[in-house]
Amino acid sequence: MHKARPTIGAVLNPLAFLASRWTPSSRTVRRAAFAALLMSVAIVVTGGAVRLTGSGLGCDTWPKCTGDSLIVTQEQGFHGAVEFGNRMLTYVLCAAVGWSILAARSAKPWRRSLTRLGWLQFALVMGNAVLGGITVLTGLNPYSVAGHFLLATSLITVTTVTWQRTAEGDSAPRPRVPGPVHRLAWALVAATLVLIAAGTVVTGSGPHAGDSSEIKRMPFDWAATAHVHAVAAWVVCALALAVWLVLRVADAPADTRARARNLLVVLLAQGAVGYVQYFTHVPEVLVAVHMLGSCLVWISVVRVVLSLRERPVERAGIPAQGDSQLSSV
Repeated sequence: MHKARPTIGAVLNPLAFLASRWTPSSRTVRRAAFAALLMSVAIVVTGGAVRLTGSGLGCDTWPKCTGDSLIVTQEQGFHGAVEFGNRMLTYVLCAAVGWSILAARSAKPWRRSLTRLGWLQFALVMGNAVLGGITVLTGLNPYSVAGHFLLATSLITVTTVTWQRTAEGDSAPRPRVPGPVHRLAWALVAATLVLIAAGTVVTGSGPHAGDSSEIKRMPFDWAATAHVHAVAAWVVCALALAVWLVLRVADAPADTRARARNLLVVLLAQGAVGYVQYFTHVPEVLVAVHMLGSCLVWISVVRVVLSLRERPVERAGIPAQGDSQLSSV
């Protein structure tokens, strides 16, 4: 009877069973969280590659690749391989998120907040997989495509927060800068969300439908939406510059000022790519770079906001904010 108990326990609660036999270091937990963040960006970029190569319906149904095959067939050619490859990358993303959950659950002491964030990541991945299937079944409906991207951005938000939380304690957050700076930073967040949403409209009404056939586009003038997107970008840049200047005046912590500076650099690079792609008639390569830049801009904004508060360490085994070699990256 005693020999059977560990097996029964492993079946009933495999995470607790693993945690009783493995204690990852704080560095391992942080690396697992970063792997999930990295893969959440990779899935967006490869999803863009599917769209830009016209492979959005390379697998013409879901969850199978064809009506009779779970995997891509030779008849589907290059487009089928690209679409199927992106679907398979979802499993790599799931593995990264799973590693993050396992590492968080097995760490000593157990931090339930990190585990919950990991499960939230998993829920977002599954939700976006279903929405991706709906996108295929609706023939790449542009509104479904936009929702697919926005849900992926939500995943990037959660993985970024999780990565940050691995370098903090579990106590209540306390501010590191005055209240008006927080309000300015949240205005930056709101403006960036508008910018990202406007970007999905530009994509949804633009020339890259995701497939070589005639696919319905959003009923907006592409040039007009591109101009609205550009105005939103300038607002974000102005707010980011204001945040950076205010942080310097307020003598904010060095890591916070560094993140604000890095955000400005990313915004300038993203703006340059955006204008070049507009005046060069939206070449596929630059669109892909712009999609990557969108992810980096949002991650940078989230990290600036997170650096405006701290969670002091109250328990052993949890690195202090700034102690980890990766926390300033």
